Amino acid sequence: MSDAFTTRVLHVASGSEETVVDLTRDCETFLREVAAGRDGLLNVFVPHATAGIALIETGAGSDDDLLTALHTLLPADDRWQHRHGSPGHGRDHVLPAIVPPHATLPVVGGRLELGTWQSVCLVDTNRDNPNRQVRLSFLG
Repeated sequence: MSDAFTTRVLHVASGSEETVVDLTRDCETFLREVAAGRDGLLNVFVPHATAGIALIETGAGSDDDLLTALHTLLPADDRWQHRHGSPGHGRDHVLPAIVPPHATLPVVGGRLELGTWQSVCLVDTNRDNPNRQVRLSFLG
């Protein structure tokens, strides 16, 4: 594989509670190691049917607000056709239609170009899968 494209898999312990995990530092570390000051694109992808990637402010309550909004949109009850796993698990399979499993972000001079309050986050509402993989890919 050429140095124009580099990829790495992160292993994220998201736990057994619904969560928003900030991956921004992991993304920045990856880019410091592989981008070498170049411009390009960072793709962040979670290869799971029940998780997504969001750009959101963290630490000021927005991450909890996102989970609350998802509870309103996707209640964890018995309305879902997909019924294996914990009660309401079918809604976890709908999540990636609302919070997509990927984001492609600009990299300028080897640095991630995010807005002042933006963070790259894994959104995981699936209490049945406490371990996730997130693929980071840089295309320079």
